Formats: sequence, C-alpha cells, structure tokens
Amino acid sequence: MFFWDYTMIILLPAILLALYAQTKVSSTFERYLRVPAKIGLTGAEVAREILRQSGIYDVSVEVQGGKLSDHYDPRHKVLRLSSEVYHGRSLAALGVAAHECGHAIQHDVGYAPLALRNAIVPAAGIGSQMAFPLFFIGLLFRADTLMMLGIMLFSLAVIFQMITLPVEFNASSRAVAVLENYGFIDRSERRPVRAVLNAAALTYVAATLMAVMQLIRLLVIAGIGRDRR
Repeated sequence: MFFWDYTMIILLPAILLALYAQTKVSSTFERYLRVPAKIGLTGAEVAREILRQSGIYDVSVEVQGGKLSDHYDPRHKVLRLSSEVYHGRSLAALGVAAHECGHAIQHDVGYAPLALRNAIVPAAGIGSQMAFPLFFIGLLFRADTLMMLGIMLFSLAVIFQMITLPVEFNASSRAVAVLENYGFIDRSERRPVRAVLNAAALTYVAATLMAVMQLIRLLVIAGIGRDRR
C-alpha cells in the first residue's frame, strides 16, 4: 500500500492518528479489562443473553484465539469472541461482547448500512488487491487508463471504509443501550464501557482517514505523472 516519495506527507495525519488510535484502544482495553463488572457474568454469558432477549436464536457464540479479534460473522451467523472477552467478567469484556451482539442485531433487523457493507465486501477486497499493481503498471508505462482503473478500484475500498463507520458507531450505541436496558451494567459502569467502545471506534476513523488520504495521494501522483509528459 505504501511507496516512498514526497507525497507521503499527505498520509502523515492519518498515520499519526492510526498510531494514536492503536495505542488508545490497547491501553483503554487493558485498563478496563482489570475492572470487574458488578453483575459477575462472562462476556459469552452476556452475549448469549442479549441475543436471547433480542429474539435472536440462530446466532451461536464461540471462542477464538487472538487479542481483540472479536467479530460477528454474518455469513455463518457466528459471534466469535477472543478468550479475554469470552471468559472475561470485566467491563471491557462485556462492552466488546455487546458490541458484537450489536452487529448481530443489525443483521437481524436488516440495518441498511450493514447490508450494503456486506454486499460490497467482495468488490472491495478485489479492489484493494488489484488497485496498486494496476496503478503502478500504468504509472511505469505511462498508461493513464490503467492508472485510473487502479484509482477506481481503490475507491471501492474507500467506500467500504466509509460505510463501516456508521455500522460500527451504531453497533456501539446498541451495545450500551442493551447492556443498560437488560440490566447488565448500571449507570456508574456506563462511562467505562463507552470509553472502551469509543477507543475501538477511533481505529475505524483512522482507517477511513488513511484510505481517503491514500486515494488523494494516488490522484496527486497521477496528475504529476501526466504533467511531466
């Protein structure tokens, strides 16, 4: 994704934000991983109960390896939680588990941005893989058509990132709401849970900014290439 020239300065704000976001999410998660939730349930128990109370009976909850690897798989209807979240009884564990339940709820109610994001996943994946090879071949051989094709393909990845933002923020809002409404956290625990989810959301903001800035950079490079002919 990166190649070094003076246009890299365009990416600098996004790189700095990405570094900050990664540090923020790690430190916030670790901080509240040590704060036990008053209800005393594990992330897996809370996830299953949220799904049950939401009327969702066809989504399973599984444990998987990795740190902060939690995600909802809409194709197989599986909510996969990292060991720290699955077995954890902390506010961080409950917040992350509820967030992933938020995605399952979005899927169940037909939340439009999630459906759109899922629909463009294949195209966005192909676009992110093919964009840079095509762009650089076009730049090397001064083929404007290939450069623009690469830019158009990368635009699919940018669109995917932009759609991801409302999906993630909505899932976090749903998470806090269901945790409170179903009695898994009290008012004093709301702020720590929000802190964990907001830190995680910042990583998506950083990824979106990086994608947008990279697209701008490709357009600048393509313009410079044409001007030099």
